[in-house]
Amino acid sequence: MAETGAITTQAAVRTRGSVLTAFARQRELSLAAIMVVLGALVSIVAPQFLTISNLTAVAALASIYAVASVGEALVIITRNIDLSVEATIGVVAYCVASILERHVLDAPAAIVLGIGIGLLLGMANGVIVALLRVPSIVATLGTLSIFRGLDYVIAGSHQVPLAGLPPGFTDPARTNLLGLLPEFVVVALVVVVLGTVILRSTRFGRQVYAVGSNPEAAAILGIPARLVEFSAFSVCGLLAGVAGVMWVMFFGTINGTAGTGIVLSIVAAVVVGGVSTLGGSGTIAGAALGALFLGLTANALPLVGLSQFWLQAIYGIVILVAVSVDAVILRRLQRATAERRAR
Repeated sequence: MAETGAITTQAAVRTRGSVLTAFARQRELSLAAIMVVLGALVSIVAPQFLTISNLTAVAALASIYAVASVGEALVIITRNIDLSVEATIGVVAYCVASILERHVLDAPAAIVLGIGIGLLLGMANGVIVALLRVPSIVATLGTLSIFRGLDYVIAGSHQVPLAGLPPGFTDPARTNLLGLLPEFVVVALVVVVLGTVILRSTRFGRQVYAVGSNPEAAAILGIPARLVEFSAFSVCGLLAGVAGVMWVMFFGTINGTAGTGIVLSIVAAVVVGGVSTLGGSGTIAGAALGALFLGLTANALPLVGLSQFWLQAIYGIVILVAVSVDAVILRRLQRATAERRAR
């Protein structure tokens, strides 16, 4: 009887652990299901929510956040955070728009330069965090102010109007590729696919998860943790540069405040998409889905008669809930593992 009870207990522990693990790994499916339910409920009150034109506009804007969220997810998986991503987007957006308005470079060269600026700012964060060993939340809070101040100094009170951009430059934000998908969505999908392949199928991807899961063990295994962290911040800056270029194409009119306040949205998208703030777990696809979910939520609020001011509260609640769920899952998995070893 005692042996039977022990076997039953072990089975229960294994089942509990497997269920929790499955839940942690299937956050993306859960989020997709929630979006379907959300769409159905909102469409009852506001039928225009599910129209092709509305969903296309939502997807285009969400694609900008998705690209930035991929870079942020990479950083968070390494057990860090980049709070300066919004300022990087703002700097790149204004620099690209200003260069095009003054005809300093043609559009392709300006795009490449903008992405390069994002990469340099990301590398600066990487140096401060990975080499100087400044905690990422402190370092990027500082660079957020520095980059934003730089943007204000460069822009001053000047605003680049839509008419100042080359003809056709903003078309990708509103046109479909082969009449099927918005071009912005295609860009986001390419970034998500490339990011997923890199994290799942390359040595660098395995090192990113290893550094985030257990930095001490990673160091023992000879993984260059500092180089991995530097690379993560660099890629985050590069993708913020891409998002900055997309920001110009989407909004057209740009000034020194471009991108202000969107870092909360980006971090919320990452954590609601299943990337653990404790590091070492999460997927690129989940972060992109999180961006789409928050984009749909932002679009649904005014349609159902709620103020956009609720968005900030929703982002905060989403972050708190996601972090709390991750903490509970981690504790229960650790407890289940300990009980299984004890048996």
